[in-house]
Amino acid sequence: MKTDQQHDFYEKLEAKGVSRRDFIKYCTVLTATMGLPYSCVSKVAEQIEQAASKPRPAVVWLHFGECTGCSEAFLRTPDVGAIILETISVEYHETIMAASGHQAEKNLHDAVEKYKGQFVCIVEGAIATNYNGAYGKVGNRTFLAIAQDIVPKAAAVISIGTCAAYGGVASAKPNPGGYKGVGDALGIKPINIPGCPPNPLNLLGVIVKYLSKEPIELDSIGRPMFAYGESVHDNCPRLKFYDEGKFVTEFGSKEAELGYCLYQLGCKGPQTYNNCPTAKFNDGTSFPIQAGHPCIGCSEPDFWDTMTPFYEES
Repeated sequence: MKTDQQHDFYEKLEAKGVSRRDFIKYCTVLTATMGLPYSCVSKVAEQIEQAASKPRPAVVWLHFGECTGCSEAFLRTPDVGAIILETISVEYHETIMAASGHQAEKNLHDAVEKYKGQFVCIVEGAIATNYNGAYGKVGNRTFLAIAQDIVPKAAAVISIGTCAAYGGVASAKPNPGGYKGVGDALGIKPINIPGCPPNPLNLLGVIVKYLSKEPIELDSIGRPMFAYGESVHDNCPRLKFYDEGKFVTEFGSKEAELGYCLYQLGCKGPQTYNNCPTAKFNDGTSFPIQAGHPCIGCSEPDFWDTMTPFYEES
C-alpha cells in the first residue's frame, strides 16, 4: 500500500513528466552507479521517497568561472533533474531563478542567513585568486569574496564540475587570474564531482547518500569512490587488453563491433577515473568513446594542461 506521501511524491514527478516506471528505472541505474547490488533498488527508491516527504535541505548553488554546462547537464536530463529537484530545495541558483539584480542578491543573503549552518552549498566554476580575485565578479563582489563569505556557513560543500573541483579550463596555463578549484582557493575539503560536465547521476548519488546520512567514501582528491573508483579504460567496451606496448582490439568479442581502441588516437581513458562507460549520458544513451571520440580526461586535475595534446598517445 502506498502512503499519502508516496502518492504525493509520484504525482509531483508525473507533473514533471516522470512516470513511476521512469523513477524506478533511474533508481536501478543509480543503485548500480553507487556500486550496490540489485536487491538495494527498492531501498534506494524508498530513501528518495522519504527524503522528498521531509523538509528538503536548502541548497545555495553558486556560479563562478564556468560555462553553466554542469547545471545544463542535469537540467537537460529531465528525469534525473526532476528527481534531484524533488529531493532538495534550491534557494539560490542564478540560471533557474526568476529573480535578477538586487533581488537575486537579496535572495542569496536571506537564504544564507535563514539556513546558516544547515544548507548545502554547491559550487559550480573556478575561483579567481590573483589580484584579490579581480578576474571574476558577481554583483560587484569578487568570486573569492563571495566564496569566503558563504561557503564557511554551509553544512556541506559540493564542487560540481572540474572547474569547481580543480580549476578546470579556467585554470589552464598561463592562468593570469590565478583560478583555482574551491578546495585550493579556500583551504577546505569539499566533495568533488568533476567532469566537463559531470554525470547528473553522480550528483544524485551524493545527494541520496547525504540525505540518508550514509558515509561517502572519497579518493585522495575528494571524489566519491562509487563514481570515480575505476578508470574509464577499466570499463571501456572497445578494449580489454594491452599487447606489446600497444592497445589493441579484443577481436571476437561483441565489444569489437564498436570498433578498435582509441588509445593511439589520444584516448586518455587509462589515466582517467570516471564512470562514463557505465553511467553514460543522455538518459544512458551513450558516452564520448562509444560515439567514437577519444576520452580527453576531463575529470582529472589540470587535464587541460597535462592531457594535451588530446589526439596523441600519452
